[in-house]
Amino acid sequence: MSKIAIIIGSLREGSYNRRLAEALTRLPAAQGHDFTFAQIGALPLYNQDDDDDQAEPVMALKALVSGSDGVLFVTPEYNRSIPGVLKNALDHASRPYGQSAWAGKPAGITGVSIGAIGTALAQQHLRNILAYLDMPTLGAPEAFLQWKDGLLNDDGTVGAQSSEFLNGWMQAFLDYVDLHSV
Repeated sequence: MSKIAIIIGSLREGSYNRRLAEALTRLPAAQGHDFTFAQIGALPLYNQDDDDDQAEPVMALKALVSGSDGVLFVTPEYNRSIPGVLKNALDHASRPYGQSAWAGKPAGITGVSIGAIGTALAQQHLRNILAYLDMPTLGAPEAFLQWKDGLLNDDGTVGAQSSEFLNGWMQAFLDYVDLHSV
């Protein structure tokens, strides 16, 4: 089955998006796939001067993405866009110019927030960036989630009211990865 890199756009301990990502990997559709969570918190701020001597956390991120069949982005929305830590990770793994780890990797985007529109605007901004990075991205179904009671169970699994939808979304993403695998 597929190897999937998971990029969480939040560093917060107890992050809703990390909890969601972990729950997604437990869904029936995810069984048999290999999921690895990227560590983006140790990345230095991107500086083009460092392109010829990238830091170890940068090289680790690039190796993870390069060795994956697809990438799952699970991100909150900060000020109607993506968090800076996520943009920093995108910039690092796309450089130096011509050596992007992202190019050609199929992507899925979801996220959860306490607001009613979920992470719709962050997801749209991320889609714009991924298009430039040459990442084919699952367009539909979309998953804009609001954090509320029952989304996840106490044991960290997806709640009953959301399980059919999220399992279907996860299946669509994994099928999309398979469609784009070479």
